[in-house]
Amino acid sequence: MNHSMYSADRRTHLKVVVVGLLCATLVAAVGVFSHIGDVDLGTAPLVKAGPSTTLSGHLPAIR
Repeated sequence: MNHSMYSADRRTHLKVVVVGLLCATLVAAVGVFSHIGDVDLGTAPLVKAGPSTTLSGHLPAIR
């Protein structure tokens, strides 16, 4: 096994290139087949906030 890219032989470089191409192909396939058009990008109706609430009593002490 070659631990350095400087002393690696041709076969090791080929393995690195093949693995890189496979990963790039996988990322591209996920991007193509993802359904971005189905995501709601802010077209849902807005919800107004209700009245503010107050807290009564004592808060627990954090120790």
